[in-house]
Amino acid sequence: YAAFVHADEALKAGTFDPPRSAPDFTLTGSNGSDLKLSTYRGKVVLLGFGFTNCQAVCPITLGTLAQAQKKLGEEGRDLQVVYITVDPERDNAAQLKTYLSHFNAAFVGGTGTDAQLAAVRKDYGIAAEKVAGPDGGFNHSSFIYLIDRAGRLRALMPFGHVADDYVHDLRILLAEQ
Repeated sequence: YAAFVHADEALKAGTFDPPRSAPDFTLTGSNGSDLKLSTYRGKVVLLGFGFTNCQAVCPITLGTLAQAQKKLGEEGRDLQVVYITVDPERDNAAQLKTYLSHFNAAFVGGTGTDAQLAAVRKDYGIAAEKVAGPDGGFNHSSFIYLIDRAGRLRALMPFGHVADDYVHDLRILLAEQ
């Protein structure tokens, strides 16, 4: 994303300048219904990509997001975490629901056909490549998109940030009406 240019003074994540609409999508949701990004207009969305068999990056990221949501408490009532699989072969809706519930039962996962997921990854500039080996893992982009209440891409948080960095940025976005 060429528009990803600098760190905003206010946000710890790198910001999109100017913000632009987050591409909508329709996938199979872990909550038993269609997962559409536009459903969450009016909320702040943290959008990430990963897979349930991930041993390192994904559980660390989801743990950090769960910790951030917990720290926000009641302030975080308008926050939604959406996690889209890069491994549809193994990650069906039920598997995603079980996996995400270990972090926070309110987190919603998305899966679909290879073609559907490839289109969403392309829209968001997400790389995902299967790795040879017995675990059948994936190398994939590990940043989290911060999407504001109006459905605009506002920032990109690289892997490795602590929960307090998310809390800082989310408080700013949640305060906007």
